[in-house]
Amino acid sequence: QVQLVASGGGLVQAGGSLRLSCVASGSILSYTTMSWYRQVTGKQRELVATMAAGGVTNYADSVKGRFTISRVIAENTVYLQMNNLQPEDTAVYYCNARKAWTTVGWGQGTQVTVSS
Repeated sequence: QVQLVASGGGLVQAGGSLRLSCVASGSILSYTTMSWYRQVTGKQRELVATMAAGGVTNYADSVKGRFTISRVIAENTVYLQMNNLQPEDTAVYYCNARKAWTTVGWGQGTQVTVSS
């Protein structure tokens, strides 16, 4: 089981930016994918962005062109750069690690609140 520590959330006005960080306890290259999810109270957790070990990325349609997932392998860290934030981006954001199709760890969640 990997330990993931997420940080970087906060309160921002619409149109602003935030960068989330997720530090893993081991090498992020040992996981098939590293991802960011978000969840609004009362709704299902949704996938926001994914980076495969080989570097291929995928994004939810709602964040394409605004969010960027990246990593610093030497620091075991995955980032989510969020630009042009909108009130509908308000949620708790979680990082996730998978080996094959199995989740092996979740971060503790970091709150992002976007005011209009």
